[in-house]
Amino acid sequence: MITSILKILLLITGGICYFNTVQIYSDSTKVIGVVADAEDASPLANVLVKISGSSQNVFTNIKGEFSILLAEPGSYEIEAFLAGYKTTKLPVEIKQGSEIVFYITMLPAGFSTDVITVTDEHHRSAFDDMLELSAVLKEKELLRDMGQTLAMTLKNQTGISIRSMGPAPSRPVYRGLSGDRVMVTEDGMKTIDLSATSPDHSVTVEPFTVERIEVQRGPKILIKSPSAIGGVINVIRNEIPQEVPAAINLKLGGFGETSNKGWLGSGVVIMPLKPFALRLEGSFRRTSDLKTPAGTLKNSDIKTINLAGGLSIVRKWGFAGFSIREYQTDYGIPGGFVGAHPNGVDISMLKRQYTFKLHYKIESKFLDHIDLDAARTYYKHTEYESANVIGAEFRILDYNLFANLLHNETGIFNSGTFGVSFETRNFNIGGYVFTPPVNSYNTALYVSEELRASDDLSVEVSGRFDNNIIKPQQQVQLANLDTVYQRKFNTFSVSASAIYKLGKWWSAGLSLSRSSRVPTIEELYSDGPHLAAYSYEIGNPKLDPENAIGSELFVYYKDDTKYAMLTSFYNEISGYIIPRNTGIVNVATLLPVYQTTGVNALLAGFEAQLELKLSKKFEFSSSLSYTYGEIKNTSSPLPQIPPMKGESELTFSTGRLSLGLNSEYAAAQNRLDDFEQPTGGYVIFGSFAQYTISSGKLIHNISINAENLTDKIYYNHLSRIKSILPEPGFNLRMTYKLLY
Repeated sequence: MITSILKILLLITGGICYFNTVQIYSDSTKVIGVVADAEDASPLANVLVKISGSSQNVFTNIKGEFSILLAEPGSYEIEAFLAGYKTTKLPVEIKQGSEIVFYITMLPAGFSTDVITVTDEHHRSAFDDMLELSAVLKEKELLRDMGQTLAMTLKNQTGISIRSMGPAPSRPVYRGLSGDRVMVTEDGMKTIDLSATSPDHSVTVEPFTVERIEVQRGPKILIKSPSAIGGVINVIRNEIPQEVPAAINLKLGGFGETSNKGWLGSGVVIMPLKPFALRLEGSFRRTSDLKTPAGTLKNSDIKTINLAGGLSIVRKWGFAGFSIREYQTDYGIPGGFVGAHPNGVDISMLKRQYTFKLHYKIESKFLDHIDLDAARTYYKHTEYESANVIGAEFRILDYNLFANLLHNETGIFNSGTFGVSFETRNFNIGGYVFTPPVNSYNTALYVSEELRASDDLSVEVSGRFDNNIIKPQQQVQLANLDTVYQRKFNTFSVSASAIYKLGKWWSAGLSLSRSSRVPTIEELYSDGPHLAAYSYEIGNPKLDPENAIGSELFVYYKDDTKYAMLTSFYNEISGYIIPRNTGIVNVATLLPVYQTTGVNALLAGFEAQLELKLSKKFEFSSSLSYTYGEIKNTSSPLPQIPPMKGESELTFSTGRLSLGLNSEYAAAQNRLDDFEQPTGGYVIFGSFAQYTISSGKLIHNISINAENLTDKIYYNHLSRIKSILPEPGFNLRMTYKLLY
């Protein structure tokens, strides 16, 4: 009976505003309702209904009905999630009464900026919301764009390019910035590996089991690092559960490609053990050598095992928990040319990480809560020249600790964070040793504040002080370097941004920053052959920190059918540290010599994004990005700057079914540093189909992608192996996920 009545109400009030606060007066805290399709008023089954501020979440039955018992009255937000539909949120104020009856309508997915938010909404800023529109990969987009690596998954995002030495050793490059200038984190914690320091090292992140990926910019990134001039890529998987689910949640999935005969299988289960929550995760990936239109890229196979478990206790005061993750991967680096091993190099990587998180709510007028994050990470990277011959072995033992206090509105400050972090790292190399063993220490103090000057103006400021000590375990003299000695660095970074609402639909903003990056251990002390990277590397123990002065100007428009954003950026970096090809070949190894040096650099460019809802079923999106890099002293080009790049896509959606055509295009890159190879421009085309099936409590999500439909030969300018073979040709990829 209730379903019929609510269906009539839905038809009458189809234009209801979902975000109006509902005032309910009841003696109990029982919540019942119906979730229905906004277009035809049909009930929706298997909708995940969550109550924010509580640990309650349930699935609707076949009639779209649900029932939730809350612990106590208060202010809540009800959220409804279903694949193929826009997320719906409904604030509810529960006061004295008997029973709460309401309904939720959900629109089929189309043009939407609704998101599943895992960050604390209380401390979201206007800048966070802007980035949400432009730089977040989630839900259906994540399923569709899923690749073999994190970089491949992000390759269609505005401003992002890929640095690679094959399928496995690939890393995102943002606005021409690479290495640790673009920091990768998992659930807010720094990813410990060596992918930022060398092109042959893989990122130790399994993208298939994540919930969401964010590209973070602005003042708040100083909380994580002063060196992330290009931003932070945060991978969110909620490895340590923050809520106790009402029932067992199960996610199974699979992934397959034809270009490398690659496949993956994974499973994630979240179990309620009140007041505890348990999350278990496992995946296995296997690929063969990559096929290109010009031949097979030999020794480019991948095998990865990823296992994790997280346990937390969830109470009214917050949650506390720990997790264990082990990531193992074996992959190949191609060879067969001058400077490389004839058969390439085989690499084996292991990362074992223990993480602890505490989120404790503070009953205080000023303080909101405290976050405490700690991690111990062991990382091992072994390079084999042949079956049992070790060329180099890298080992890291890293300890990280973050303590953050978040406060409520006070005075001119809307909200803010202040905290402290500590990191210690033991770095060792075995095999053909070319970098001495080193201990490094970092202590940091930071603050980030949001000021609300008016209803239309939001201001965010952050500051950070870092003390860094890089201490070789012994003073030694290397072949091409003076005596290696301890270095100490004290750096200060500051950043500010402002966003102003120009009208109902328009907003504009400005960001300014001054940041510092301390040289890495490899940049300071390397001296010897690195076969897997095809280089003989010579560091510089006298390097000073990079100091960057950056600015970003942006304007964006958003209404119910259109979204557009234009961003320009300008960075001047003194002491910009780069390994430059000297043109010299080491006689003993036949490897090209790369000398680490600091130059005064300029990086500037723009990004443009457009999304249009052409009709109820058709959408169009497009983006374009360009980066200009220059060595200011000589006005010569910076090395490894990506060419102008763009993407376009036309999508047809009917709720559960989505079909699309897309294209990727890049200009030629002829602005080259010495000894760099030019690359031509290209246009490649692709298509995709996605379908969602609901069956009882099961939800099936299927995505089929066809890439490089014409089997075109093209080259990635940032590939270190582009002289061997081009990028992959025609590729058919299928992704499947089962939700229970």
